[in-house]
This record gives sequence, C-alpha cells and structure tokens, in this order.
Amino acid sequence: MRNGGHVTSSKIEGTVTTMSDLVLFEAGKSEREVSPDTVEVRNYVLALEQGIPMLEQLPVSSRLILELHRILLSGVGQGRGAHIVPGEFKREQNWIGARLIQNARFVPPPPEPALDCMGQLEKFIHADDGDLPLIVKLALIHYQFETIHPFPDGNGRIGRLLIPLILAERREMSHPLLYLSSYFEKHYNRYIDLMLEVSRKGEWQEWIGFFLEAVIASCAEGIKKAHALQDLHRDYMLRVQRARSSALLGKLIDDLFNVPATTIPYTQAHLGISYNAAKNNINRLVGAGILRQDPRPGRPTWFLATGIMAVSNRDEQ
Repeated sequence: MRNGGHVTSSKIEGTVTTMSDLVLFEAGKSEREVSPDTVEVRNYVLALEQGIPMLEQLPVSSRLILELHRILLSGVGQGRGAHIVPGEFKREQNWIGARLIQNARFVPPPPEPALDCMGQLEKFIHADDGDLPLIVKLALIHYQFETIHPFPDGNGRIGRLLIPLILAERREMSHPLLYLSSYFEKHYNRYIDLMLEVSRKGEWQEWIGFFLEAVIASCAEGIKKAHALQDLHRDYMLRVQRARSSALLGKLIDDLFNVPATTIPYTQAHLGISYNAAKNNINRLVGAGILRQDPRPGRPTWFLATGIMAVSNRDEQ
C-alpha cells in the first residue's frame, strides 16, 4: 500500500484528493466517476511506477524527465492552458509567487536558457561525485531542478519523483520507498524559504540540513508504517483463522494490502468463484471489521479496507 506519499506530493501543488478516492480509482473506478484531482494524483503514481522500469532503457535524463511529465499530465493538461503540453518543456516565461511577473517572488530562467540548464543538470547527475554522499547530491539536484522550473506545470512533482528514481538508478534502493513530500508539505514555508535563500545568498548548508532532516523523518515514518502494516496483516489473518474461514479469505486479505478496495464482481473474477461465494467472503470480511461498505452511491458497491488505508495515510492526519 503506497498511496499516502503520493496524495501529499500533489497536495503541495494544490491538487487535493482523498485516500479513498485514489484507492477506488486505482481499484477500477473510471475517470468519469472521480475528480480531475484524483486523476492527477493517480498519474503521479503511474509516473513513478513506470519510471523505474524505464531506467532499464534510459538513464535519468531530459528524455526520461519529459516522458515522466507526459504521464503526469496525461489527460489533465488541457484544462491548464494552451501553453501547457504534457511531455514538453516550457515555451513561455514562468514565475513563482504572484499573478504578475513584476510581483514574483522568484523568476526561473526563460525557456531557451532553461534547456541549457537542464543539460548541465543532466551532466551533474551523472558526474563523478568524488567523496560527495549521494543523499547530499540529491539535495543539490532537487534544488537545481526546482530553480530551473523547466515546465509550465508539474515541476514540484517531477522534482520529487527524481529523488527515488536516482536512488533506483544507483541501485541504492530497489523500490521507490523514500517519500519526502509529507515532510516538505508539513514544513512548506521553510522548504520554499530555504531554497530561495540558496538562490539569493548561497545558503547551501541550511538547505542541505533541511533536506537531510526530511530524509531521516521520512525513513523513520516508513519503517513505522511497514511494521504497522505487518502487524495489521497478522491481526487480520488471525481473525479469519479463528472464524475457521476458507483459504480464499487469506488470499483476499493479501490482495487488500496491495489495493485496499474491492467489489463483489472483482472478487468473483479474481478468485475464480461464483458471485454468491464472492459475496459471502466479502460479507465475512465486513463482519470481521476488515472491510467497510463505501457509503457513496454507485454500481457496483465498493468495499474499503479502512484500517489499511488509515495506516498508509497516517502522515496526512
């Protein structure tokens, strides 16, 4: 279960969805049944999930970053203005912190110099680091990408995606498990202010220290969540074992720890059982307090594993 960090990552940029909406979309609800914000957050999940396998063919580079941006804004860029094209760098000057450029808090480089800056950043990503620790280099890369701001939209999410992708490329992490978005969102003003102070005064030490704090806090929270989910899985399995239920319930519980939502038709097809058998198994999980029926109207009826979602979404609360 991995959606909590993605909900926060998009929340930083003003895209707001709920864990239940995202889970239901991921479990099979159509785009017509969810909000545009939910589609955007799901796109973030897809960009991360598809970005890792892309590393087999592409290094972390402008080509890869453009492909991630295409996935990120697929189906949502049309409402952002004609100058926003998924998978393309900016064509017009952008700025941060005001409606008018004259009042902007920060003005990134114009489109053409931004391309040169991206080329330099790509070289830096793959340069020999000497004794520079990778985690410190990630702080420099994240700052530099945010400063270049090469896209008209989606820069923050792409900048945060680069962190687990570079770790995966360096084989320092087999799965994208380091999510800094929650820490950045909780300390958003400090996050922005420290990057601005690097640009204004070269205050690198303070920014790097903050980035390392985010890594420490995120790792600690990730470990707590992993242990809590393991404990919850054991608890759920014990509940169904005490009830002397069929082995199918164990399989259904395992699936819920991947996507914590299901329907009777999905369970029927996934487990290869009859509709009534699927209904009975779901009702048993409802009776055991593992599943809860989604109160919102819709067909088919959705059932949510709210306990799993609560643990996964803990840092949001």
